[in-house]
Amino acid sequence: MVGIQWSSVSSTYCKDMASSVYRPHSVTITEFGAVGDGVTLNTKAFQNAIFYLNSFADKGGAQLFVPAGRWLTGSFSLISHLTLSLDKDAEIIGSPDSSDWPVIDPLPSYGRGRELPGKRHQSLIFGTNLTDVIITGANGTIDGQGAIWWGWFHNNTLNYTRPHLVELMYSTDVVISNLTFKNSPFWNIHPVYCSQVLVQHVTILAPLNSPNTDGIDPDSSTNVCIDHCYVRNGDDVIVIKSGWDEYGISFARPSTNISISNITGETRGGAGIAFGSEMSGGISEVRAEGLRIVNSMHGIRIKTAPGRGGYVKNVYISDVSMDNVSMAIRITGNFGEHPDDKYDRNALPMISNITIENLVGVNVGVAGILEGIEGDNFSSICLSNVSLSVQSMHPWNCSLIQGYSNSVIPESCEQLRTDCGQTPICYDGGSSSAIHAQAPRHRLSSASRLLDPLLKLATL
Repeated sequence: MVGIQWSSVSSTYCKDMASSVYRPHSVTITEFGAVGDGVTLNTKAFQNAIFYLNSFADKGGAQLFVPAGRWLTGSFSLISHLTLSLDKDAEIIGSPDSSDWPVIDPLPSYGRGRELPGKRHQSLIFGTNLTDVIITGANGTIDGQGAIWWGWFHNNTLNYTRPHLVELMYSTDVVISNLTFKNSPFWNIHPVYCSQVLVQHVTILAPLNSPNTDGIDPDSSTNVCIDHCYVRNGDDVIVIKSGWDEYGISFARPSTNISISNITGETRGGAGIAFGSEMSGGISEVRAEGLRIVNSMHGIRIKTAPGRGGYVKNVYISDVSMDNVSMAIRITGNFGEHPDDKYDRNALPMISNITIENLVGVNVGVAGILEGIEGDNFSSICLSNVSLSVQSMHPWNCSLIQGYSNSVIPESCEQLRTDCGQTPICYDGGSSSAIHAQAPRHRLSSASRLLDPLLKLATL
């Protein structure tokens, strides 16, 4: 497998890591009867090819190559020591028939489907208990044809929670790279209960009004690197999760040691980077740098609620630019949405050691709404070197939080006015066990320096 040394990941950017490894055995999907006409259902071909390649798992692994064409399929499952590789003109497209997406058990850390009680549809590309898996291509495309699912969602005719495009569970040494993901029925890329995950050089596209089409969702996962991605979708660009209320508390598997860098995003309904709202297993040691967020509802957001328990702590976000964002920073302590009525209303989340620095924004509606929970003040919220061109006459609204600020324009709310430059309490991103090297921090000399390349991407 690719030699990913997580203990030496840079504090600013993940090192470029190879998204391919030599596989001594390779087959093409057409060898198993697949037809790339966009009409023929190829689920059996994918399943048979992967079943055949399983015999090479202990012989150096294998590659399944998908050539140019439009390859219609239902859900299929991967195996360990496999590379799924797409030609630049290859499109794997999801079947519009829901029966081609099997129904599986809910995640134990959620206790039910995320949208509906009970089970959920399996993702288009699925895997569990795997190691050494690569999903890559020369910017080939995986298209979920999600419009039909979005219609069912809006019409309340779904029987089960919608499927993701890619979900890998209980897996390690995973690389997803050099691909375009389009029109996911639900979340796009969902590593859950995974470790050693690299998502790099991917493009994720969905209409801005598509429901819940999150981009990349590390969930109860450890040692995750997300780097050089462009996302334009209907919900959070990148969102870190770790289980839902009493189920997440009981499962007790946090998301930790997560590095995010060089992300460009646009979302009408979500945030550029978000935490929660399902965070009951805990989220910590997150470093995000080089974020470009345009034409979006929120820039940076933490979502939680009484009953969640868990924590979001030791989060460092730096080198961020925003343009045409309704709200730059939002912390919501009463997000709501519970899986059932069995959650413990006294299970209060802990939100602490959140540092945001080197942030510039133009055409921003509101600088921030930061709201904690009664009896559960969110603490050590630190803002430094923040410059926002804000339209609102009331740029900040803060309650039930404590923290510090330094060089913030417009002046931060009263609860944050202690100078974080004079206190050691602010988290500097240096304590993560996955991140040791301290690279130079990028000071923002001007908004245009950061926003120009972003605006060029946003017009694509």
